[in-house]
Amino acid sequence: MTSTALQPAPTPSGAGSDERAARVPVRERVASQVQRHGALAVLVLVVAIASATSSTFPTWNNISSILGSNAFVWVLALGMTFVIITGGIDLSVGSMFALGGVLGAYGSRHGTWLAILLPLAVGAAWGSVQGLLIAKARMAPFIVTLVGLLGLRGLLQALTDEGATTYLVPAHSWFRHLGAGTWTPVLIVAALFALGALLLTRTRFGATLTAMGGNEHAARLMGLPVARAKVLVYLLSGTLAAGAGALGGARLGSGVTTIGVGYELTAIASVVIGGTLLTGGAGSIGGTVSGVLLLAVIHNLIDHYFSQYGSAFTDTVNGGFLAVVVLLQTLLSRTQQLE
Repeated sequence: MTSTALQPAPTPSGAGSDERAARVPVRERVASQVQRHGALAVLVLVVAIASATSSTFPTWNNISSILGSNAFVWVLALGMTFVIITGGIDLSVGSMFALGGVLGAYGSRHGTWLAILLPLAVGAAWGSVQGLLIAKARMAPFIVTLVGLLGLRGLLQALTDEGATTYLVPAHSWFRHLGAGTWTPVLIVAALFALGALLLTRTRFGATLTAMGGNEHAARLMGLPVARAKVLVYLLSGTLAAGAGALGGARLGSGVTTIGVGYELTAIASVVIGGTLLTGGAGSIGGTVSGVLLLAVIHNLIDHYFSQYGSAFTDTVNGGFLAVVVLLQTLLSRTQQLE
């Protein structure tokens, strides 16, 4: 006697994925969307309110001030996005930004190519050393890059005779044009962010970084080049920071030794506000763009309405935003885990 077993009916093509999507709890889907696009939603809301309540906010002069003045600082957030996705941190980018400006101004006296290549070479070398200490010596990123922050400031002081020497970019140098106006800085930064998005989402390197941030041990078991990726990500961060500093020096026309203080915290805040998890494993370049624009708009509004309180109020807002976003990320993560 032949026995027959009940077989499940064949699932039409594509139905399985639809069923799995339907089974994802609503709260989990909402939490994921808030984490990914929350900064963009808040940015649109703040811009809409500011435009409706202030006649000067939507003017071209104000918009160009927001974009042109902050463009090169945003490059620090681009590099920081890659670092934080791996679960690391880079506290040296503010000091590297200042050093890049000084090296760029110094190099411009000997030609535009040296003004560009010298900062990039120093930033890549310093980032590589930090990456090797973190990847090979297994030192904590916080400690390594904190030493980098202090060490770069010391090197900067040594190169400028304790700040007594200021290197000026020659008035006739073509290097000045790289930082002039609004559109040149914006286009340079937009191109860098576009390349960063492709690197993160369309390459094996980007997938490796995300896997490392999610579970480094599992990434090693999968055969991913974790150590090499760590070195490369800090090399990338250092190179971007130094290059941004050089372009900032071109915009200012000199290498300013006191610039860059606290820029690393602004970069971290922008990245985390943009939805990149501080613990690593999730993040996007688009989110970072929303984060840097949101902070820039809020700082612009502070300068307009609360200028009497100075930079202390801006730092307070940065810290407050970062604390709120980290708290929300924690709550959203718990929500997704409980589902």
